[in-house]
Amino acid sequence: MPDTIAASHRLDISAPHRELLDQVLDKWSLQVLNELCEAPARFSELRRAIPAVTQKSLTATLRRLERNGIVDRIVLRTRPLAIEYRITPLGKTLRPPIDELLAWADTHMPAIERARVRFDEEAEGEDVT
Repeated sequence: MPDTIAASHRLDISAPHRELLDQVLDKWSLQVLNELCEAPARFSELRRAIPAVTQKSLTATLRRLERNGIVDRIVLRTRPLAIEYRITPLGKTLRPPIDELLAWADTHMPAIERARVRFDEEAEGEDVT
């Protein structure tokens, strides 16, 4: 049997599925989820763990993940008050499929790199006029 998905298993990647996948699998969300799967963290801890993320992007990412039920925002009754972010039980269910995607990427990265080199070499030889 070929390496294709059977027609009966074809997924509908349209709204709202597409919107959710875009929100959960974006660059910053994956890194935030990776950090929060290890342990709850405060905003400043996440900023230190993901140095390339801006404050604005991290805030937007956390809000999106919270809105989708993937992350909880917990107000800690300390002096001064502090906010901690924790992955929810629903969010924890994302770990296995994300790990599978990363394993797929690790396995196939050499082939992907070869394809990129071929593509770039062919694109250089094309006339763009």
